[in-house]
Amino acid sequence: MNRLLPLLLLVFLPLTGHAQVEVSEAAAAIHARTLTLDTHLDTPAHFARPGWSIMQRQNYFEDRSQVDYPRMLDGGLDGGFWVVYTPQGPRDDEGHAAAFDHAMTRLIEIRQMVARNHRHFELALTADDAERIVAEGRRVVYISMENGYPLGSDVRLLRTFHRLGLRMFGPVHFANNELADSATDPGGPEWDGLSTVGKAMVHEANRLGIILDVSHASDDVFDQIIDLSVAPVVASHTSASAIYDHPRNLDDARLQRLAEAGGVLHMNAFSAYLVPTALPPERREAFRDLGQEFGDFYALAGERLRAYMLRRAAIESDNPVPVATFDDLMEHLLHTLEVMGVDHVGIGLDWDGGGGVEGLWDITGLPMITAALLDAGYTEEDVAKIWSGNVLRVMREVERVAAGLQAEDD
Repeated sequence: MNRLLPLLLLVFLPLTGHAQVEVSEAAAAIHARTLTLDTHLDTPAHFARPGWSIMQRQNYFEDRSQVDYPRMLDGGLDGGFWVVYTPQGPRDDEGHAAAFDHAMTRLIEIRQMVARNHRHFELALTADDAERIVAEGRRVVYISMENGYPLGSDVRLLRTFHRLGLRMFGPVHFANNELADSATDPGGPEWDGLSTVGKAMVHEANRLGIILDVSHASDDVFDQIIDLSVAPVVASHTSASAIYDHPRNLDDARLQRLAEAGGVLHMNAFSAYLVPTALPPERREAFRDLGQEFGDFYALAGERLRAYMLRRAAIESDNPVPVATFDDLMEHLLHTLEVMGVDHVGIGLDWDGGGGVEGLWDITGLPMITAALLDAGYTEEDVAKIWSGNVLRVMREVERVAAGLQAEDD
């Protein structure tokens, strides 16, 4: 597959909304021949938007989207883990039923996207699928789940999602649920880590061959999953507390423990987790009013979308907050590499879920990361591990453990 031409163009051409991209021809060539996977793509949130298509080039400053097929070509992104995200809601039977329906709908939308565009995308189910799919000229679609809220208290539902393609699972998001405590629940811990149901979930994920994802989990949940899991785990989109002390980030001791357990930390690009970004009350109120006036952002199209984006830009201009830069992102990334080693760090930038930094607002700028890693002294082999080799190594081990557990069951 010839990926080199669009990447080489990035050496010389500025991108809309970006600073001039400084990527040498040598770095662009290395990026072009590297299998590149991002472990946290929230892009499925756009799949049902009116008039939105993964096959059409979008613009972040016009619709807030950051990933589509033309930009995957430009940025040399081969695919990754496409997220089934469910916002936390009421923790009762009705709420859990609605969450299950939402998650199932989102998963089906991912599969429908692949089916409609089968010449360009393919659903991946095993670690070995990724290299084959890319060699055949398509983009890789693994399915992950962010927030185990759709399971309620029934871990058996993991089997249903696994049969439909789920291969990575994060048990919790911004708030506590029936499985685990969140790192950011305003009420603090409820279970002091995993609930009894959450502990059963760890064993079920190991048995099925689903990678466990500790992003958004409390420190106690992190510790307990590491203790309980018989397969390595990942943090699909998390940053370093040593650089910015935020509850969503991991301290050096836990980074080291994750590495010692064979896991991988995938670097996030969410500004609020990279640098302090306190929001002025006026900005919060303005965005609340904007949401009440326009309703569901993902239902907007045409003139109404353009009106929303103009109003949003005005609010951001009138009430600015600090925004992380590409240098901030690299500071976190290089720190985790120093602490954990090159075999235990990857990329999960939270595209379409709030990720993006000044100078890297969408995936077209991804060769900058490869260039920065090379400039920092990492080799092409190292870069390949960071972009995909490490997560695929974890996935192979998760598959091996699952095969053994299933054989014991038989």
